[in-house]
Amino acid sequence: MARLPLGTVRRVGAVLGRLNWLASSRMATTTRININNCLPEIDANNRKLLAKSSISHTFQAMAEGAPAWLWPPEKVLDHILEVDGLEHLEAAKAQGKGVVVMAPHLGNWEVFGLYLNNCGFGRSSQLYQAPKDPRLDKFIYQARSRSGANMVPTNAKGVGLLLKALKRGEIVGILPDQVPNEQGGEFAPLFGRQAFTMTLVARLLEKTGAKAVLGYARRVRVGNRAGWKIVFMQPGNDIYARHIPNSLLAMNRCIELAVHESPEQYQWEYKRFRRVPEGETRPY
Repeated sequence: MARLPLGTVRRVGAVLGRLNWLASSRMATTTRININNCLPEIDANNRKLLAKSSISHTFQAMAEGAPAWLWPPEKVLDHILEVDGLEHLEAAKAQGKGVVVMAPHLGNWEVFGLYLNNCGFGRSSQLYQAPKDPRLDKFIYQARSRSGANMVPTNAKGVGLLLKALKRGEIVGILPDQVPNEQGGEFAPLFGRQAFTMTLVARLLEKTGAKAVLGYARRVRVGNRAGWKIVFMQPGNDIYARHIPNSLLAMNRCIELAVHESPEQYQWEYKRFRRVPEGETRPY
C-alpha cells in the first residue's frame, strides 16, 4: 500500500469500506447505533448515508496507515495541503507553560501526530498504548517516533513524563475520546449522552497551568492532489475550570464542534458508550 499514490490508497480503502458495509459487519452496526444516538437531529435517511460514508472513511484511514507509517516524514508532510488555526497553537505555546493538544479520532490522527512534531514548535510527547504483539509494537513505535516524537506509555510513569514535558513548556498530544479505565474517568455529556470521559487532560491543565488546543488532520482533495488539512481549534475557557465536571464538559463540547465539521471522518465504529451510568442499558 505504501508504494501506491495517496489517491489510490484511499480508493482501495473506500472499496474495502463498501464491502464491509454490505456485509453488515460489527463495525457498520456500531457506527449506525452511535450516529442514531448522537445525531438524532439528522433525518433517518441521511443518518444511514452518513454511517455508510463513515465506514468508507474508516477504511481509508486504515489504508492511509501504510503511507503515514512507512513514507519518509517529508513525503507525508508534503501532502498536508492546508493548515487552519495554527495561531491557536502558537499563542498557547508562547505562554511558556506547555500545551496539551487534544487529537480526537477524527480524520487521520497518525498524520496529525507526525505534523505536531514538525510544525516548528519543538519536540512533542505523545501518549502511546502498545499493542500486545511485540513485533507490531516495535513497528508502530518506530513509525510514530521516527521524526523525533517522544512516545509515552499510558501508565503512571507516562503521566509523570507528560507532567515534566509540560513544566518544560513543551507540547503533549493526547487522544481525548478514548474510554479510560475506572480510575481515570468520570461521566460527562457527549452528544447528549453520558460518556465515561478521561480526566487526564483536566488534571494536567490544573497541575501545570498549561494551555489546551484541539487539532486534527482532515482528509481533503485540492485540485488533483489528495492530502490532509490540519485544523486547530481553541476550546472554551471552562476547560481550565478546577471543577472537573465543568472541564470535562468543555472538552467534550470542543470535540463535538470538531466532529460536526467533518462527521463522516469521525471514528463512529468505536464503542465510545460501552460504559454507562448505573441503571442505564448499554447501547451495543
